Amino acid sequence: MAVAASNGLLLGFYGDDFTGSTDAMESLARAGLRTVLFIKHPQIEQLQRYKDLRAVGLAGCSRSLSPVDMEAELSQAFGALKKLRLPIVHYKVCSTFDSAPRIGSIGLALDIGARIFETPVVPLQVGAPILGRYCVFANLFARSGLDSEPYRLDRHPTMSRHPITPMAESDVRVHLAGQTRRKIGLLDILSLGNAAEAVAKYRELVANGAQVVLIDILYKEQESVIGKVLCDQLGEGSTLFIVGSSGVEYSLTAHWQSEGMLPEAPSFVAAPVEKAIVVSGSCSPVTDRQIGWAIQHGASEVALNTANLVDPATAKAEIEATVNEALRLHEGGKTVICHMARGPSDPRRKETVGRFEALGREAAQHSGSVLGEALGTILLRLLQTGRVKRSVVTGGDTSFFAARRLGIEALEMIAPVAPGCPLCRAHIPGSALDGMEICFKGGQVGKDNFFGTVLAPGWTAS
Repeated sequence: MAVAASNGLLLGFYGDDFTGSTDAMESLARAGLRTVLFIKHPQIEQLQRYKDLRAVGLAGCSRSLSPVDMEAELSQAFGALKKLRLPIVHYKVCSTFDSAPRIGSIGLALDIGARIFETPVVPLQVGAPILGRYCVFANLFARSGLDSEPYRLDRHPTMSRHPITPMAESDVRVHLAGQTRRKIGLLDILSLGNAAEAVAKYRELVANGAQVVLIDILYKEQESVIGKVLCDQLGEGSTLFIVGSSGVEYSLTAHWQSEGMLPEAPSFVAAPVEKAIVVSGSCSPVTDRQIGWAIQHGASEVALNTANLVDPATAKAEIEATVNEALRLHEGGKTVICHMARGPSDPRRKETVGRFEALGREAAQHSGSVLGEALGTILLRLLQTGRVKRSVVTGGDTSFFAARRLGIEALEMIAPVAPGCPLCRAHIPGSALDGMEICFKGGQVGKDNFFGTVLAPGWTAS
């Protein structure tokens, strides 16, 4: 493949949250490109353990960071990717584009990446039809899960009321303009009729001074056109820096497939299991519906007292009680869901924030790490019994810390469960847990029957 680096790699990406990173990995794996997602910056000797690697990802946490912390995190992460001399580096953001100038600033990430990779004009694709995300005349629409109608983002039942980064503006250009001073152009839906027209329009926008080009998308059939536009920006010996959702990978692979550049897409099937363990840090109403569905179909729940997890004096006992109850239910033949919230109105959320404040810590800055590591500890204890065959972690902000607590080096897709949420094999060299099956689910991802699907996932290329 002409665009590949000398090491065979086509693309590298950094995910601004953990579950979004597995989403990007899935889109590449579905296209037949072996992709490994690392939890920490990989060393050369680590990459050499994974043969025939075509793409590499870094699972990050920048969506929850301040500008100062983002600068430090992304300078290091992008520096590590730059050493790989990749043709394309993608800063992968959530397809709902939730961000703010003071936390998880996509504009700041764009500025840092453009500087490090010397990309004068940065393409931006947010829409991803397979995920129910659509961008039309720069306005972003999103489903709530996969079972709802699409909502304009400023009227979305979850994202418009997000506790940390509420989306009050659906025009991506307007929202992004509050985070970067770069001139933003739009390759609109009317310019995507064919590749030649789209490429010409993109070049016109650049000639007129655009430093960021937002690309609309409504239909899956437009992906190959967008992929052609993106590849038209590649230069010999340079790296193209792109910002966007996993729609970027879907567009690139659609173009590469249309040009006959990719191998035959593989089939993915995982052996079914009778039960699973779920640890949930998501406050999303989508996850709440999924928990409700699972309970109606025979699963059991364990409701954590999350306020107890904030204080080290009470956390140990809360974790111990949760592990014991979950193990008892699981050994009784049940899928068990240990959750920290049942939707955004769960009273435990307010109680937990109050406990953080009483201890002199800001919940927005510390909740992900404290609660995520607690979930990771609970799951680790359960996995170490050797009685759990498959597990799930929900919540984008908590999954990163849970994965680190589990000691995971890297993840690789086994089979899809829902778009953007694959069942993965965890690589944990030297551990008895090496090769375990685990799924990391974002709060907004999946249909109501998600926890049923995770027991018997699979997909066959057609």
